[in-house]
Amino acid sequence: MKRRLILLVVLSAVLVLALANFRLAAAPKVLKLAEVHPKGYPTELADEEFARLVEEKTDGALKIQVFFGGQLGSENDVVEQAKLGVIEFVRVSTSPVVSVYPPIGVFSMPYIFRSQEHMWKVLNGSIGQHFLDSLTVVGLVGIAYFDAGARNFYANKPLKGLADLKGLKIRVQPNPIMVNVVKLLGATPVPIAYGEVYSALQTGVIDGAENNIPSWISAGHYEVAKYLIKDGHLRLPELLMVSKKFWDGLPEEHKVAIKEAAKEATEFQIKAWNEAEEKYLAQARAKGCVIREANVEEFQAAVAPLFEMPEYSSYKVWLNKIKAVK
Repeated sequence: MKRRLILLVVLSAVLVLALANFRLAAAPKVLKLAEVHPKGYPTELADEEFARLVEEKTDGALKIQVFFGGQLGSENDVVEQAKLGVIEFVRVSTSPVVSVYPPIGVFSMPYIFRSQEHMWKVLNGSIGQHFLDSLTVVGLVGIAYFDAGARNFYANKPLKGLADLKGLKIRVQPNPIMVNVVKLLGATPVPIAYGEVYSALQTGVIDGAENNIPSWISAGHYEVAKYLIKDGHLRLPELLMVSKKFWDGLPEEHKVAIKEAAKEATEFQIKAWNEAEEKYLAQARAKGCVIREANVEEFQAAVAPLFEMPEYSSYKVWLNKIKAVK
């Protein structure tokens, strides 16, 4: 009787331990994805779709929480955190990645993509894959690109052509390439924080800025700078990246699932972006904004000296390859 009781106690303990281990194994691993854009922005919507797909494709083993609106820091901050493994996933522009992987700065050169279609042919081909793969040398794994549209100039004064930019004070990102571009276009570059642009336009500290159409609207800049000229000087791709420290510890089936989810999320994001751009353009026109098509060739001619500057000579091989993509 005593032996049976002891056996029953042992079996019960084994069952409890096995059940605890099963629950531990079944509990999803919760991961962080950093996003600077607000909730509902096209890239944030794609982040949410990516998170949903990863959870679905890993049968709930991986669960991603999207921290939108810069909750985890600026794009530069989260890139560093991802390198250290503090954050598992980040969605950032290629621009801040230049500080850790300079060759990707080629995407910051003006007018290198002829259209959205041309950009995606480049990104979906060997050139785009090269840059995704090369990020591993700095502790990051590139898994997808997102679309950030074309960046255009807008101002609180009419913009009909290149001549109207002459002498204007234009806000730019603290990026040497854009500083040089604005100078070559005859305007004065003013590198100030993005959050200060609205008040700077309102008070006349600056006359204009440059950005994509959804950002022009979502940040309210169209309220104080209603003249936009569609010159499309930049189509700066966005990156969805994983911390290499986290990635290296994943089983192969989870890596495959994440890459599949990223590919599907990219298709979702492009559609969401195009729909948002159309919606925002209609909203801007309804508010009395004046939107003109630029003579892009005159803008390209004005910035041509940039491509001969010695500091950008390392980009020439890639620029030629991008131009050759039909």
